[in-house]
Amino acid sequence: MAIPKSILLIIGVMAALFSIALATPGTATFYTNYVPSACYGNTPQGTIIAAASDPLWNNGAICGKTFNVTCTGPTNPVPHPCTGKSIVVKIVDHCPGCGGTLDLSKEAFSTIANPVAGVIKIDYIQ
Repeated sequence: MAIPKSILLIIGVMAALFSIALATPGTATFYTNYVPSACYGNTPQGTIIAAASDPLWNNGAICGKTFNVTCTGPTNPVPHPCTGKSIVVKIVDHCPGCGGTLDLSKEAFSTIANPVAGVIKIDYIQ
């Protein structure tokens, strides 16, 4: 017996809303020098990466974890910085004292927001 399309649509919408409800709000900045990193030393890990702020760092236990990051809005006068996209980044570094919850690679930041904004509001899910 086939499941009606309307039921599948309702399940899909509920799943999306549930994942949004689990997201943690924060802020993101970006950086451009990826090597060396606190987690992997001089071994490059690509460009879709991020550094964790002090509250997330946990003595490096976060190294290698991935986060789905979505821009949710501006933190400054740059209007509408978000592209509407999300990105999955791998934690490769520590950013003590950085200006955001996550310090994204410039490539990752540019996927979800206009880099001119510099700092954005985000939702993230591990």
